[in-house]
Amino acid sequence: MELAYIPSPSRGVIHLGPIPLRGYAFCIIIGVFVAVWLGNKRWLARGGRAGTVADISVWAVPFGLVGGRLYHVITDYELYFSEGRDWVDAFKIWEGGLGIWGAIALGAVGAWIGCRRRGIPLPAYADAIAPGIALAQAIGRWGNWFNQELYGKETDLPWAVRITSSLDGRVPGDYHPTFLYESLWCVGVALLVIWADRRFQLGHGRAFALYVAAYCAGRFWIEYLRVDDAHHILGLRLNNWTALIVFVLAVVYLVISAKKRPGRETVVEPDTDGSATDGAEAEADAEGDKSAEDAKDEDGKGKAEDKDPAESESDSTSQSASASASESAGKKS
Repeated sequence: MELAYIPSPSRGVIHLGPIPLRGYAFCIIIGVFVAVWLGNKRWLARGGRAGTVADISVWAVPFGLVGGRLYHVITDYELYFSEGRDWVDAFKIWEGGLGIWGAIALGAVGAWIGCRRRGIPLPAYADAIAPGIALAQAIGRWGNWFNQELYGKETDLPWAVRITSSLDGRVPGDYHPTFLYESLWCVGVALLVIWADRRFQLGHGRAFALYVAAYCAGRFWIEYLRVDDAHHILGLRLNNWTALIVFVLAVVYLVISAKKRPGRETVVEPDTDGSATDGAEAEADAEGDKSAEDAKDEDGKGKAEDKDPAESESDSTSQSASASASESAGKKS
């Protein structure tokens, strides 16, 4: 008896007049906004300036989208360049097809450019944005649900996703919702990185490395469930090998970085504290100078008021004698 299943949308796009509103694109956009929002909060907590994360994201996001698309097209080139296929479809990113490996790799290049322009160390920025990237992936995976893609083996579990489309070789039926598994895993990765960062004060790129390692661990077993066409090497899907290699590299970085550069960066953005401190010091100096001048004026007035009466009378007598002598000299002449 069929108890429950996750229904697929009847369509992944709604037309608002001539403008198509695609569920896949909305999931990507919402994910980017969440990543920037959370990254900004974490950057401020580390002593950075507001708006820095967004400014660097202007470089990182476009690079990441291009990288993700390139990885997908290169690893699944037969979908676009084989006989009977239209190569123009390779540019239709809204129809789905972004490889996270390419997105992170080329997105890091864009982030490096943005960080270099502002004099910010890339590892510090990567640590701040890491949980946000995981949440962006969690949200973005629901775009695959709208497109009825990235599902696993057939199953009769109550949370199976029902595929109704028969396009591109799909066979309607109930399958493991691997998009949902990866979405939930990414939420867990984000929470893990936030907890570990607070508990162990991760710095110098180690929070980002933890995100990469944790994501790869989950992606390995989730990828193993998928049944869509993929290139295989020694019995494993290409993405399994990628996840395994990147996992090892991330763990090696964690160990070496912890030994060579323990602790966390004390300054993540140049002049963040210095400019404020200098301004306060300048204001304090100005107030000090003004107080000194006021004290000097008051001291002068006080000396004039405290002058000896006898001395004042002597000065008056001297002035009178000088005036009499001048008058006598005038008469003699």
